[in-house]
Amino acid sequence: MPHLRWWIAGLLFLATVINYVDRQTLSVLAPVLRDEFGMTATDYSRVVSAFMLAYLIMQTGSGRLMDVVGTRWGFALCITWWSLAAMAHAAARSVLHLGIVRFLLGLGEAGNWPGAVKAISEWFPVRERAFAIGLFNSGSTVGATIAPPLVAWLALTYGWRNAFLITGATGFLWLAAWLVIYRRPEEHPWLRPPERALIRAGQEHTQSSERIAWRSLFSYPQVWALVFGRMLADPVWWFYVFWLPEYLKREREFSLAMIGYIAWIPFLAADIGNLVGGAASGALVKRGMAVLRARKAVMLVCALLMMSGIPAVLVEQAWVAVALISLVTFAYSAWAANILTLPADLFPPQIVASVSGLSGTGAATGGMAFTLIIGWVVDRFSYVPVFTVAGLMPLVSFSIIASGVRRSRSV
Repeated sequence: MPHLRWWIAGLLFLATVINYVDRQTLSVLAPVLRDEFGMTATDYSRVVSAFMLAYLIMQTGSGRLMDVVGTRWGFALCITWWSLAAMAHAAARSVLHLGIVRFLLGLGEAGNWPGAVKAISEWFPVRERAFAIGLFNSGSTVGATIAPPLVAWLALTYGWRNAFLITGATGFLWLAAWLVIYRRPEEHPWLRPPERALIRAGQEHTQSSERIAWRSLFSYPQVWALVFGRMLADPVWWFYVFWLPEYLKREREFSLAMIGYIAWIPFLAADIGNLVGGAASGALVKRGMAVLRARKAVMLVCALLMMSGIPAVLVEQAWVAVALISLVTFAYSAWAANILTLPADLFPPQIVASVSGLSGTGAATGGMAFTLIIGWVVDRFSYVPVFTVAGLMPLVSFSIIASGVRRSRSV
């Protein structure tokens, strides 16, 4: 099969689309579920935080799982688990039930990113990695883009419980294709020799025969920089993913139908950002710029653009607010395409998923804490402090990445 590595990237993209549709179903239906179960903003933040807690726990666990059992079966286990958990939302009868099934969903969905980053590190040369990671990660924004109109239509047509059942079941279709197609490059019978040579030649500087113990990862300053960097930047994304429909409903007086018509726009912008961010750093590398310097240059621009969320909450016109929020999501996704690539840039493939999982634990920790704070602040004050803090956190994150992520001779 020609260009087999891009078929693999396409599968990872589709898995991420499904991951985000399953995740966003609750967000889109939040106004309906809050009314049905009598949830305050604080109650909703706790339900969302149940997902984040499980995500926090299993980011490190799933990264370790992928490195131990391999990408193929590790991914299969994760998508089976999260698809069943997504469907279980249809049986919820209380806020407590919603919290439990959200926790179960988070346990499974956490494996998507460590597994996908590991697959990219196995299948792509360094100059293509950021674009390939941007491609698969754009599945998150595509999923978030199609979820509002799709889920709103399903809920209005078939009821909210069936919306959870239908979206959750799609993961099993993907699983069948994954088990047929995915193998490691050295084991794949469909991989042509020229493409195999291209992959090997482009991975030389990250290949290592030395075994790196999992515990020793905590001694690398690069790992800690990734953990704390994502702890401060990723909550910005979680905020818009989990709270945008609620914000549009409560503050901009959008109906569920209007949310379906409008709420996808920021995520379409994010989809473009994934590709632009990966292509931009890849272009800089091709022009001779050092890999880490190229990633950081793009990330600095993105951190500055994410400040656009601060005026978004202050403007009177809803369309201007949506436009500014779209600029934030565009910049975040371009940022993510590069920060998600850094574990593969810094570490050999046999440990990439573990490093990615540890950084994801930092992201989930920050996301859960910020989500709880959002609920408390919104109930007592307004969205203004939330948008302001979310606009400033990426700058702090960049300062951590800029100072802490450097290539070491021991890596």
